[in-house]
Amino acid sequence: MPIKIPNRLPATQTLRRENIFVMTDTRAVAQDIRPLQILLLNLMPTKVDTETQLARVLGNTPLQIELELIAPAGHISRNTSQEHMLSFYKTFDEVKDRNFDGLVITGAPVEHLPFEEVDYWPELCAIMEWSKTHVHSTLHICWGAQAGLYYHYGIPKRALPQKLFGVFRHQVEDPNFILFRGFDDAFWVPHSRNTTVDRADIEAVPGLKVLADSEEAGVYAVKTPRGRQVFLMGHAEYDRDTLRREYLRDVAAGVDIQIPRHYFPEDDPGREPLVRWRSCAHLLYANWLNYCVYQTVPYDIRDIERGVRTGGGDEEA
Repeated sequence: MPIKIPNRLPATQTLRRENIFVMTDTRAVAQDIRPLQILLLNLMPTKVDTETQLARVLGNTPLQIELELIAPAGHISRNTSQEHMLSFYKTFDEVKDRNFDGLVITGAPVEHLPFEEVDYWPELCAIMEWSKTHVHSTLHICWGAQAGLYYHYGIPKRALPQKLFGVFRHQVEDPNFILFRGFDDAFWVPHSRNTTVDRADIEAVPGLKVLADSEEAGVYAVKTPRGRQVFLMGHAEYDRDTLRREYLRDVAAGVDIQIPRHYFPEDDPGREPLVRWRSCAHLLYANWLNYCVYQTVPYDIRDIERGVRTGGGDEEA
């Protein structure tokens, strides 16, 4: 089944070239199906890249998805044109009276700041609070995961002695948890961050469960009961060249940046990076949509606000 996105969104042509079934607004009008309503809160500066990456993994499932985009109202994007923002993005005020099957909160390059000093922090807090009653399952990514753990559970982020930069091996702690159903014992995920969350802080909170971690990168995935909230510390959705572009950007700017680990063959930036995380990304997002969203969400989306869940899925999701 397809993912429905705006007709002129740049991701449309990219995904079609990759043979991912995209349904535009025009065709969707004729469909008699209740698609899953997924809201993407895009906090990344490279918004078009992030839209495409997440639309790719969300659209590669048997489920029909309708993706809507929002961004903080009070924050002006310096890397994305205002024409693009006005054409494809809504504000929180425009969607806050609706319910959504799923919400994805991306990362953001603001980890050097205390949460409270981020200019859109009050609005992000309002969105995270709203998500508890208006969204069936919320997926938080990287800084978005750290922000969610801090806002909902008071778990602080902690500075790393050196930037965690590269593609790292992770272990599934319990293969029976449905978010990682079908995964191998070990899998790889890209990371690019200067802060982390301590496992001991997570395990001190009743109801939070660590699902996967890495000897080098630390905790990767955390969930609340039945997957109402999922926190991912890395970027499984990244493209082949995402870390390379970041590395070359920093080198050109004179930043003291190490070569991303386990990324370039023989650590040679002149060689093509080896992708070993794509299958895990598609399976992870498919599992989230299927088990944490589709199988337990009520057919009448208005029932989300009343806390209704269907009997499908796994009680330990």
